Amino acid sequence: MKSWPKWLAAGILAASVLSGCESGSGMNSDHANNGKEAENAAGGAPAPSKAPAASPAASPAAAAVDEQPSTVWYEIFVRSFYDSDGDGIGDLNGVTEKLDYVKELGAEGIWLMPINPSPSYHGYDVTDYRAVNKDYGTMDDMKRLLAEAHKRGIKVIMDLVANHSSTDHPWFIDSAKGKSSKYRDWYTWAEDQGIEKPAAVSATNGQAWHEKNGSHYLGVFWEGMPDLNYDNPDVRAEMVSIADFWLGAGVDGFRIDAAKHIYDDFNTSKSDPQTAAKNKKWWQEFRTGIMEKHPDAYLISEVWDGPGTIAPYLDHAFNSSFNFNLNDSIRSAVAAERAPDIAGSLDRVYKAFEKSSDGSFVDGLFIGNHDFDRLASAAGSPEHARMAAQIELTLPGNPFVYYGDELGMKGAGRDEFKRLPMRWHSAGSGKGQTTWQKDLANPASSGVTVEEQEKDPSSLLSLYKMLIQWRAAEPALRDGGIAPSTVKGDGIEAYERLTAKERVLVVHNLKGAARKVQLDEATAAAYGAVAHGTSPESRLSGGVLEMAPYSTVVLK
Repeated sequence: MKSWPKWLAAGILAASVLSGCESGSGMNSDHANNGKEAENAAGGAPAPSKAPAASPAASPAAAAVDEQPSTVWYEIFVRSFYDSDGDGIGDLNGVTEKLDYVKELGAEGIWLMPINPSPSYHGYDVTDYRAVNKDYGTMDDMKRLLAEAHKRGIKVIMDLVANHSSTDHPWFIDSAKGKSSKYRDWYTWAEDQGIEKPAAVSATNGQAWHEKNGSHYLGVFWEGMPDLNYDNPDVRAEMVSIADFWLGAGVDGFRIDAAKHIYDDFNTSKSDPQTAAKNKKWWQEFRTGIMEKHPDAYLISEVWDGPGTIAPYLDHAFNSSFNFNLNDSIRSAVAAERAPDIAGSLDRVYKAFEKSSDGSFVDGLFIGNHDFDRLASAAGSPEHARMAAQIELTLPGNPFVYYGDELGMKGAGRDEFKRLPMRWHSAGSGKGQTTWQKDLANPASSGVTVEEQEKDPSSLLSLYKMLIQWRAAEPALRDGGIAPSTVKGDGIEAYERLTAKERVLVVHNLKGAARKVQLDEATAAAYGAVAHGTSPESRLSGGVLEMAPYSTVVLK
């Protein structure tokens, strides 16, 4: 990646994506509240793409644009996805059975939420890092899934929960026996540190220390998740070895859970530069440890914070990190029907990321995941949810689609309700349907099923497929950088997507009313036709762009 040419750096720098860069709590609700899930308060038909006009020749300056070769990923909670054996719980063989669905959606990679043995339904407290949860199948099932995915050109990454284990893990059980135990120093014990009355507040604003057998161990998230001690070289070596084990089995990389909390343990150390430096050093060591044998492994981190905190981790540690501020910005923009000036904001963010990563980063995009209220519940209307997808899937970076969001599944409040069973059948039951959690958010009458939406060209599922097809068809959408556009208007969000060889202009109308936008002379000269559009009512003529409500066009 290269720095932006000066002519691309113009534009207003919006604060929405960058505000509160250091204010993220880093709180993952799977990791909170004494092991219990935190209780919270409880469009138009897509038009066939028009024949594109020839793309304007890229100027010499365009050769310096910041490209981000991308992959569309699909996040799967295995327990909820597809049940192959009729026990009501999703499993790895079920994921394998539905790889063709993933392929038809257009995704080129899947992220599996934790598949290791665990006493919790969500799996973020691991008892064996080298095994598969028996609810989900066997190691042979996992190897079959990997083989079948790779046959289809689909990559597979899995959650690596490195910050902490379960209290049921044999390491911790041994560690808790006393100071002479083999694994004592694999965890942090207050009394062993000379702390006689531990009462510190954790970095997630909970209790940091928890009593066991007369001593107190460190657990940043809750008492069932004791933090591993990365000052112990044996722990560091073991985590590298675990990663090597799974990469050797065929996994293509990892989503790194709670990445910033390896050393970020206490409320008093959250902004300590030395703590951040230790975190970064460990993850650089981790990457170095796997790169010799697995140079193409993809690492994306959960650093639940702003760009200023994320940037250092892109320095030879992670390929990507999830952009939480961008998720917030898109969600709030579509709900309010206002243009957030994404390109102006990302210009500043990406300069920081580029500098830290020597130009090698790829952004991690998402508008929903397992920790947030479902997009369809939060957006306010189906049109707003569609608009969010139209924005995410036309931005640079790796877009991640949370299973069921492509259908408009709802779910909010308790974390289980954000991870409800995937909706396959219009009747609400049928082959493969998981039943481990009762779904009250998506009644059979809602139309939120694969069976119904696959038949409907105007469905949200059809929209997702079309948007992903746009990315596949247009190198500038798939791999290009982003630059601000002079196209402005009430509720109009516009940006250029560029590679060294071509460019396109993306324009969104976030409003529920039609809009006419006058292109300036230079833009009208560069972009003469609608190459792709979500509505047949959107058209370009004489430098005037007419846009249907809640629509998106790509101009060439």
